[in-house]
Amino acid sequence: MDDRLLETLKVLSDASRLRIVGLLAARPMAVQELAKSLRLSPGTVVHHLKRLRDAGLVESTPRPPYMEYSLTVERLHEIGREVGRMTRGQRESGAQAAGPDGRPRPVADMRVLRAFLEDGRLTSIPAQEKKRLVILRYLAETVFAEGRDYPEKEVNQRLALLHPDVASLRRYLVDFHFMSRDHGRYRLNPTNAWPS
Repeated sequence: MDDRLLETLKVLSDASRLRIVGLLAARPMAVQELAKSLRLSPGTVVHHLKRLRDAGLVESTPRPPYMEYSLTVERLHEIGREVGRMTRGQRESGAQAAGPDGRPRPVADMRVLRAFLEDGRLTSIPAQEKKRLVILRYLAETVFAEGRDYPEKEVNQRLALLHPDVASLRRYLVDFHFMSRDHGRYRLNPTNAWPS
């Protein structure tokens, strides 16, 4: 993130400064008017205006006997465009974050994992197939090892550590080709056979 943008966002993180921006969005105002509207001392308002001016968000114009402050609308548009570019860039690059297991995972998958995992346990099995696939992939990657056969009893024991409905999880893992079953023995399929 650009240092100037970061500093501007820090300036805007203060509630009083945001309220000043809101008031100035309606019309230019003097310090005394802002102080009265915000129920702040003029000195406090001057401090906040200085921070906003340093960030390029407000400008001052002499209007004797006062100094009038107005919002720099173009700077706000610029901030919006920069944040929009960053958001688009993250989506396009398939931004990743570390999952509960420490592996890098797409941000969208992380949202699902945060919603359905609590203290390493599955709170519920997602009804929506897309979310269920994220959970099943996570289970396949973290609960089972490649190149090994598991008897059904062991599959149940491992899944029971995460959720009581082991029959549904086991069936979904097979139905969606994360695992194969042959005569009561389960084995992880190669990752290229898993749904994308």
